[in-house]
Amino acid sequence: MPEYLAPGVFVEEVSFRAKTIEGVSTTTTGFIGAARFGPVHLEPDIVTSLGEFEQLYGSGDELVFSDAGTVPNFLWHAVRAFFTEGGKRLYISRVFKPRGERSYEPIGPGEEFGIDPPTGSGGAPAYQDGHARVVDQVQNGLMVRARHPGAVGNWRVRFTLKARANILGSATDPITRARRTTVGALAHRDLVWVRNITSPVVADDLGRFYTALWDEDRAVWEFEPVASGSPSSVPAGRQTLEQLFPDPLPDAGDTLRVVTLSVTLMSRDGSRALGTWSDLPLDPQHHQGASADSVFDRFATAPASTADARRLPLVIARNDSAIANATDLLSVLFDGDALPLLRPTDAEARRRIGVEDKLTLGVSTEFLLDGGHDGQRPGAGDYEGEADPARSYALGLYQFEDLEDISIVAAPGSTWNYAHYDEDANAIAGLLIAHAERMRYRIAVLDSAQGHTMSEVRNMRARMDSKHAALYYPWVTVLDPITRGEIDLPPSGFVAGIYARNDVDRGVYKAPANEEVRLALGFETLINKGQQEVLNPEGINCFRFFEGRGMRLWGARTISSDPEWKYINVRRYFAYLERSVDKGTQWAVFEPNGEQLWANVRRTIEDFLLTEWQNGALLGDKPEKAFFVRCDRSTMTQNDLDNGRLICLIGVAPLKPAEFVIFRIGQWTADRKV
Repeated sequence: MPEYLAPGVFVEEVSFRAKTIEGVSTTTTGFIGAARFGPVHLEPDIVTSLGEFEQLYGSGDELVFSDAGTVPNFLWHAVRAFFTEGGKRLYISRVFKPRGERSYEPIGPGEEFGIDPPTGSGGAPAYQDGHARVVDQVQNGLMVRARHPGAVGNWRVRFTLKARANILGSATDPITRARRTTVGALAHRDLVWVRNITSPVVADDLGRFYTALWDEDRAVWEFEPVASGSPSSVPAGRQTLEQLFPDPLPDAGDTLRVVTLSVTLMSRDGSRALGTWSDLPLDPQHHQGASADSVFDRFATAPASTADARRLPLVIARNDSAIANATDLLSVLFDGDALPLLRPTDAEARRRIGVEDKLTLGVSTEFLLDGGHDGQRPGAGDYEGEADPARSYALGLYQFEDLEDISIVAAPGSTWNYAHYDEDANAIAGLLIAHAERMRYRIAVLDSAQGHTMSEVRNMRARMDSKHAALYYPWVTVLDPITRGEIDLPPSGFVAGIYARNDVDRGVYKAPANEEVRLALGFETLINKGQQEVLNPEGINCFRFFEGRGMRLWGARTISSDPEWKYINVRRYFAYLERSVDKGTQWAVFEPNGEQLWANVRRTIEDFLLTEWQNGALLGDKPEKAFFVRCDRSTMTQNDLDNGRLICLIGVAPLKPAEFVIFRIGQWTADRKV
């Protein structure tokens, strides 16, 4: 209650209506599987298109596993099918199994130089963790590697030194009227190139590299000489800004230009630039305000931004004892003195390209990344994953546990080559089911195996029983946009997209069946009515071809033996109701547990269910036939109240699908009475 201590007018806000419940989304999906590139241990970011997926996880080219050979990129195909069939939001958990016995662990700061010995024979080295690296630079204290494992990370990396415009100028002191030297945009510990042609002591056409230092006490700029590998390039000592003399006439005064590094990621053959990051300071101690912003901080092992940790493809790390400043980095990148590289060749001189022109265009060096690979085919342990709170990472299905908005989970491709992978495939299906049941508001979409006969898929189904999972058969035949040939794909990507399309177009209460499969050219096995009469009662949902109606999903059952949860739409609709009520009534926690709270809870839930009934989601011609809500002394004992429990009893009449539409037709005569 507010306090009224002094006379006056008090205006207060009060609420005269019940809280509202907003229905939650039921279309957000989580896929887990192997990809060509992308984060393995980071919390997944939401993906809303195939293009976004490719930016993070690579293209749809085939994967090459050391123990299974070349395998179609089932995860990419599933994502493509999901969005084509109507999916909207998707999370990806990439699984990666390194070569060797150990499981995948992310490389932490300070661990960049702990390289596994090569396991390959001949050609490029093949490191167990799958990260492509610049191998020959390790001994010099520099590590350049792909941030994430994968064969796609065997890129070419180009480092380019570039200089900005001359920032040396002059101004007239308003009091003494004397001319003084000024400098434009310059930051503490910037690498600068100075050509001092007015000094007979240090004058040199090639100029010199310096580190700009701001002396706060004296309020002056000083320039520390940089030894870029050769003693001949080291000036006698520091210079100050006052020793430089700009001149408005071209080539008559000194020059001071800030030098930065550009990093360009290129295809292996150097024909395509895949990305460029420009204007990176070279000095490891460089700061912009309070933030470190050198090339090592931009491409750090653990960037400050999670988005950078996902999307930046490279890690550039240093051994602190070997690379302490810009001098050391220049020596490593350019194998000694970088200054001679600025001297124009005879051909460049004839083309009138001078030192400053070369600095403007940039002086480059390139490195090749080697040793990246796709690892082995992930097994059940890799799909299950692990969580390490001490190191703040999670792998596999553990990544989905902190994402509350996921409603559908699947592992596309986990049943490929089932005959040689059956134990892992069955274990992965069990892990998906256990995950969906543990998270309560999810359903697992399970794939049959490629090439399965009816008896084989029935044997597979006989191993499972859950109201939180559905099994689909057979695989779907589509045109592969990469190979331009037909390919059979697991059903889960298509089914998850159809779920989303069904929920958006009709509602989660409608069975996700009798829906067209947009991408399908056909199915691996054509199922007829007689065959489905065997499969459907066992909870195996089939894809069927119908003349004049195309390729359709023709089944909507879970794999539950409990007849109460036989239909997918009933299971998913109850998950929708439960989660909506869960999220929409959090305000009630710690409220006074009495009649007023009970009435508010009843009104809140009744309003929500009334809207559902009006939308056609519940059975009954009147609201009282469609649902009831009780929250009073009849649902709670004194012991419940004493222990802080509010118990609300809710009953709803869900709609079941018209799975069997029966028309009974008989002969009729006009004179016969009904």
